[in-house]
Amino acid sequence: MHLDTQFSVFMVNKPGVLSQILNELATAKINIVAMTMMDSVEHGVMRLVGTSSVNIRNVLNKMNQQFNETQVLCVNLPNHAGAFADVTNKLAKAHINISYAYCTAGARGGRTTAVLKVADVQKAMKILGDHADTKNTKTKKAVRRSPASRK
Repeated sequence: MHLDTQFSVFMVNKPGVLSQILNELATAKINIVAMTMMDSVEHGVMRLVGTSSVNIRNVLNKMNQQFNETQVLCVNLPNHAGAFADVTNKLAKAHINISYAYCTAGARGGRTTAVLKVADVQKAMKILGDHADTKNTKTKKAVRRSPASRK
């Protein structure tokens, strides 16, 4: 679990704009950790967490894209049913409001990264503490079976 910078990019809602931004980020060798896209009649909003806040800021400024930055909580979770629910349950019990959240598959080790915008980041980090790193990480020992026993 860690804090990261999320960029909310406000884009004209027309073909090719998202592609252009993503291509510029790729050219700058920025890996997208998590991203979500939403639209309205007037514009689209891309929320993005990437590997280099400085480089993302530079690319968006160079493209003259309107954006803002905010600190979000990134929680590394096991990729199984209920993992994200456990996090939200803990925050709810502590009366911590979640303004919005999204997650992505593909984190290291087949895990998933949840991105949360919460009202009280410090309290949320204290409540979650070691949750993401220790809960539900029991692994079964790999046993190699002979081809005959697989039938």
